[in-house]
Amino acid sequence: MRNIAVESLKNIPIHEQHIEIVERKGVGHPDYICDAIMDEISISLSHEYIRSFGDILHHNVDKGLLVAGGTEKRFGGGDMIRPMELIIGDRATREAGGKEIDVNTIAINAARGWIKKNLRFVDPDAHVNYRVVLSPGSEELTAIFRAKGVVRVANDTSAAVGYAPFSETERAVLHTENYLNSKEFKRVFPDTGEDIKVMGFRSGKDLHLTIAMPFICKYIDSEDLYFKRKDEVIDAIHEFVRSFFPGGKVSIYLNTLDRKGKGMDGIYLSLLGTSAEDADSGQVGRGNRVNGVIALNRPMGTEAAAGKNPVSHVGKIYNILTHRIANEIYKEVKGIREVYVWLCSQIGTPIDQPKIASAQLILEKGVSFSSVLKRAEEVIDNELKNIVFFCKELAEGKYPVC
Repeated sequence: MRNIAVESLKNIPIHEQHIEIVERKGVGHPDYICDAIMDEISISLSHEYIRSFGDILHHNVDKGLLVAGGTEKRFGGGDMIRPMELIIGDRATREAGGKEIDVNTIAINAARGWIKKNLRFVDPDAHVNYRVVLSPGSEELTAIFRAKGVVRVANDTSAAVGYAPFSETERAVLHTENYLNSKEFKRVFPDTGEDIKVMGFRSGKDLHLTIAMPFICKYIDSEDLYFKRKDEVIDAIHEFVRSFFPGGKVSIYLNTLDRKGKGMDGIYLSLLGTSAEDADSGQVGRGNRVNGVIALNRPMGTEAAAGKNPVSHVGKIYNILTHRIANEIYKEVKGIREVYVWLCSQIGTPIDQPKIASAQLILEKGVSFSSVLKRAEEVIDNELKNIVFFCKELAEGKYPVC
């Protein structure tokens, strides 16, 4: 029997609270880049472990740092004078049963591939240097992977929390960044970079979105053109956000550090579309939560999911699974307004047997707790029962971590 506890929560749902703050770091943000690349490396290593050894071996590629480079920028162009450096760290199995795999090459190729696919102006060979510091794991932790059985034991004592559904503010922040980094938007505004940060602040029914997004040097030959394009972008964002946030006033603030008459010192220009080119370093775990946003009104865990192995590291598995379970409960159990799910592991215990699996339910008016209790417990139990399949999907990259 699993230790499952479900309780009724008397809180006010997020969307009815007066103040809500939600942030999202976009594809080109240095923290996002670190999270996404480290997880891509984990996926690549998992594929190679299965191909070479028939199973996923011990690895945790969750210590990554993107060190900012250096540039010289001007209207109409610029030069990279010092490349960025990507440091890829922590642990990975390099040899098993007398057979070795080239972990360094796998890691660097995965990083290069992600950069090429997602950052239009970054040359993964010319603009980035790579340093791989992946060492073998401890005997005690690697022994987890030698043990028999389909379900691995947890390699850490850790806790995670997830929730459902998204509020309108969370959806607005997430969709706005997705739109600004979409192929459709970049076709109309090719002069905008990928390093986008959206900070959403809702007061009552009014939504304020403060957005940072660089414009690309080679497309902007004057201060006048910069501010002209900036106004056009603001109009496009207004039109987009109003289409799915119709209930209140929407205010858009773009690149609020800009100052007319200051030339290059008063505008946000970028050579490569990411501030990692010369201004801001990135680190794993400082970006979005696994559901894509940083929602300050919600409970959040402290684990960085990106790069952790997908079969025993609960810092990854439970972080993503809690959100999945919350969404399944919200979808399957009628009469729930909001749901929070908590999972806590105990090191050495099978991952399908958490120390506690807990759900807190905010119910619709008139719905009795007894009418939803059993079904909510069943959803939690079923998701934990199928955790091996879920881990397989994690290893295949089917669940984004940022």
